[in-house]
Amino acid sequence: MAQKKTSEVDYSMQEKIMALYELQKIDSQIDEINKVKGELPLEVQDLEDEIAGLNTRIDNINAEIEEINSLTKQRKREVDQAKIQISHYKEQQNNVRNNREFDAITKEIEYQELEIELAEKRLKEYAVNLKGKKAHLDDAEAIAAERTADLTAKRAELDSIEAETADQVATLQAKAEKAKVKIDERLLVAYNRIRRSVRNGLAVVTIQRDACGGCFNRIPPQRQVDIRHGKKLIVCEYCGRILVADEE
Repeated sequence: MAQKKTSEVDYSMQEKIMALYELQKIDSQIDEINKVKGELPLEVQDLEDEIAGLNTRIDNINAEIEEINSLTKQRKREVDQAKIQISHYKEQQNNVRNNREFDAITKEIEYQELEIELAEKRLKEYAVNLKGKKAHLDDAEAIAAERTADLTAKRAELDSIEAETADQVATLQAKAEKAKVKIDERLLVAYNRIRRSVRNGLAVVTIQRDACGGCFNRIPPQRQVDIRHGKKLIVCEYCGRILVADEE
């Protein structure tokens, strides 16, 4: 099993280094295949994130609209209740026994009329606010629909590319797993760290014309001899890539 790796077989450093180089060649092939996808994976992710944000915004606007509608109903009930109260008070005015009672009822009527006035003012504010919210909702839904169409198209394109290259990638990944069997965890961690830190993904490079195949800085002759012997892991002092002898 891959988990056993170097604990089952004591591979030499030279074998480990060459396995790293083999892994690099395989990963570079996978990188080339992934280049066909271009920016599609990032574009798909960006669209998914944007649509999720738009949907959250739409949900929030709908919640605000629901709250405005609820407040509108409540204010309308208050207006209806106030009108009923005014009607009752006016009936009572017809049966008052003195001016004090008449004045008291008149104040109650005036209070209810002020309540109606205030409620109607609020209703106008709600109507304006509601109109604005619906406009924002229409805009957000239109953008969401447009982005969803874009996402569908880009996802279909990405799925098509992945389907075409799936077998090739699976074969290469199987080869990569075989190469990893000879490499201990510490070297794999270093290899992956270097791959992430360099632009072209080349963590392992050969000597080319007495220079590092990654940054093209010159390598001293004695260091080249040590690299060819493969007794220890040697990295470029300029770019940090792992150096191996050329394939010849």
